[in-house]
Amino acid sequence: MQKFQFQGSAAAITGAASGIGRALAFAFAARGCDLSLADLDEAGLESTAKEISATYTRRVTTRRVDVADPTQIQDFALSAVADFPSLNILINNAGVALLGQFDEFDQAQMAWLMDINFWGVVRGTRAFMPHLQSRPQAHIVNISSIFGIIAPPGQSAYCASKFAVRGFSEALRHELAMNNSTVRLSVVHPGGVKTNIARKARAGAHLRESVASKELGDRFEQLARTTPAAAAQRIVRGIERNEPRILIGWDAQFLDIIQRFRPAGYWALLARAFKRMAV
Repeated sequence: MQKFQFQGSAAAITGAASGIGRALAFAFAARGCDLSLADLDEAGLESTAKEISATYTRRVTTRRVDVADPTQIQDFALSAVADFPSLNILINNAGVALLGQFDEFDQAQMAWLMDINFWGVVRGTRAFMPHLQSRPQAHIVNISSIFGIIAPPGQSAYCASKFAVRGFSEALRHELAMNNSTVRLSVVHPGGVKTNIARKARAGAHLRESVASKELGDRFEQLARTTPAAAAQRIVRGIERNEPRILIGWDAQFLDIIQRFRPAGYWALLARAFKRMAV
């Protein structure tokens, strides 16, 4: 199988203002890719674009995009392809978190999360697919989570979205292979990566105990061992090798193994280790 050629390519990245998305933007620029970056955080996008442009001789465009809005996703795809006809990498990375057990958040809150974490991935894939199919070589990366492999209590909404991303991505990958498409696809399952997702998480409307976002963010930071830059490098290697599933961090690898050996009973083994993460 031909190794993916980054030099002269271009990538579209959602959630590019911070975290893994931002780190991927730098990693691709270092390998000779132009960039079309999207996020709701315009200041973060501008900062990312300026820093990349000051370091690498690559073109970078930015656009404020809410991945929950189908029109904005479609417009982003059209503008990205117009700016970069050679675009052949799509990173569906934008995501959010919601705190609480199932009876602690309402239906509207779960719909909000699913609209971003799952439907945002589907919309992004659909919007870019016609162009990617026309390229001699292309790759889609959909960001799931280790919580798309295991499902701790208190994460029912988030797990629903990330398991959905996993199922969608695996089925689509099989369809692309069956149809001899030039488009490859990887689904990514990060373990603890030092991003702001916990600090920005919304709280369920009916939480039985109030939780300070700073406290939760600090707790998550203590447990997260992988930097966004390291996560980005692992994803780049996964694209190069056309890996169907990319696990990020020793914690993700360990939890994946436990789930494989005890698919119906892994939580009995993991409950104590996850107690510190409980809301």
